[in-house]
Amino acid sequence: MSKIGIIYNDAKPIACRITNELKDKLTAYGYDIHINNGSGGILGYPSLEHPLCHTSIDQLVPSGFTKDMTFAVVLGGDGTVLSAFRQVAPCHIPLLTVNTGHMGFLTETFVNQLYPAIEQVLAGDYEVEERTMLEVRLFRDNELLWEALCLNEMVLHREPMTCMCHFEIQIGRHAPIDIAADGIIISTPTGSTAYSLSAGGPVVTPGVPVLELSPICPHSLASRALVFADTEPVTVFPASPNRMMMIVDGNGGCYVLPEDRVRVKQSHYKARFIRLKPPEFFHVLREKLGWGLPHIAKPTSVELP
Repeated sequence: MSKIGIIYNDAKPIACRITNELKDKLTAYGYDIHINNGSGGILGYPSLEHPLCHTSIDQLVPSGFTKDMTFAVVLGGDGTVLSAFRQVAPCHIPLLTVNTGHMGFLTETFVNQLYPAIEQVLAGDYEVEERTMLEVRLFRDNELLWEALCLNEMVLHREPMTCMCHFEIQIGRHAPIDIAADGIIISTPTGSTAYSLSAGGPVVTPGVPVLELSPICPHSLASRALVFADTEPVTVFPASPNRMMMIVDGNGGCYVLPEDRVRVKQSHYKARFIRLKPPEFFHVLREKLGWGLPHIAKPTSVELP
């Protein structure tokens, strides 16, 4: 019996309702259905009492979600999609992402188009687009303290009400660089349209094999976004006396102390998106972010008397 998964945002009543309906429909078709909520991929936030809060990358896979699963459906917004890929990427499961939220930049279809989309996928009429993911790890005295799988970005920034931070960053074998800023962002091409874009970084099309380093409010005209090969691992050494915060995919993270180091590298796991038609990234940019829209027509010239 073929297996299909459903990952849903249990905080949204519509996602809960559609999950139950979809389970009944697919079960009637003879499929073995496994369900998990999006909170299973939540990384968690630290506290002063518990400065580290995480689960190992491979231990986030939900029960029943295995490599023989045909595909899984995600019902939610972008946050649920990010959480779902942290859960299933180690099993190479392709995801059909269905928007029940607002922006839905990472989603493939809308909830009112769900059942035609399901029929199309069951008929095998789809493509799988693979996106780069990152593995983010925190070390202290060469001991691994925290790790996470990441689709969008890793952000390392100052805590509120503290001074500007200094970072020493080693990219691959290249000479270290120094950045003074409120924080830094290391993003994938997928994440180039998220926080990195807001920080002034460039948009990178998904198929380009690069990563991106963007300073947040840098204290120098010379500190600007940098694009480099995704084969280059990145090591960040905090060069400030104050504690910092690291956030992955805007979801959860940990404290980073001055003696720590953060290691970021391309993961061998990929985010596998089900595409119902050939991907058209510029169309998504235009539809979701307004990129490349035609200019407003200029007023017709008026002859002066």
